Amino acid sequence: MRTILLLTISNIFMTVAWYGHLRFRSEALWKVIVVSWGIAFFEYCFQVPANRIGSYEFTPAQLKTIQEIITLSIFPVFSVFYLGDRFKWNYGVGFALIVAAAFFIFHKW
Repeated sequence: MRTILLLTISNIFMTVAWYGHLRFRSEALWKVIVVSWGIAFFEYCFQVPANRIGSYEFTPAQLKTIQEIITLSIFPVFSVFYLGDRFKWNYGVGFALIVAAAFFIFHKW
């Protein structure tokens, strides 16, 4: 559970670092790069411990899959509420198919 929490916090920082600057398109590119790097530092402060702690319980493929599912849970909310984007049905279907892939990663064959 600790791994999931740390990955979630990490992903929030990552989403803001990667996409938050899109609301500030008139700012100089170098400025948003520097700010994004600053935000990404905090992402790594949660990501690295999450993967280290999680590696005792999950395989690297499982850790990456967990991270992607968290991303697909956080990004649509961020996109709609922060960026003002419309969430279309085909985005939901595509995200759901990626989440369904987790079944194959975590299923014991």
